[in-house]
Amino acid sequence: MKRLLSTAFRRRLGRFGRDERGVTLIEFGLLALPFFTVICAILETSLMFLAGQILDSAVQDSGRLIRTGQAQAAGYTAENFRTAICNGLYGMFDCTKVRVNVSVVANFDTATMTYPISTGEDCTPLKCDWKLVDSYNPGMGSDVILVQAFYKWPTLVHLPGFNLQDQPDGTRLLGAVRVFRNEPFGCTACI
Repeated sequence: MKRLLSTAFRRRLGRFGRDERGVTLIEFGLLALPFFTVICAILETSLMFLAGQILDSAVQDSGRLIRTGQAQAAGYTAENFRTAICNGLYGMFDCTKVRVNVSVVANFDTATMTYPISTGEDCTPLKCDWKLVDSYNPGMGSDVILVQAFYKWPTLVHLPGFNLQDQPDGTRLLGAVRVFRNEPFGCTACI
């Protein structure tokens, strides 16, 4: 009886070892995490690149309103200009969180951009505050204008070795900057 059980057990064990019906499921289980991690990484990188290009294009198009004098003629305020930028963002951004700074600079050589977020001891482990103050000064005809727009883009994938965040709060700073000379609108002495 004991030998009969032993032989039956060995036969079942042998059949179990030769059975390949669950191999695909086991292989998928082993490869699913790396596969979906790579897919998520590709999607997040692509989406972030798209968002950066859309922000850049919106700043370019909105800056043209200042450059041609349309914003000045229409009496744009900082909120109007932010709305002009937001109209070009296709709903991908929370427009209340877009930081905009438009300023007149002496010439192209003095047009410098500073990092818009506090660093070092000004930051807490989960948050760094904005250093950039929203302002809007579109200047007059022939003035050199610096337009800056920044946004903290939320990242989704937080894995070791693949992490697109560059801020302590789990976001990535996207920015777009344009420096241009206004056309000589409304200025007879500028021509």
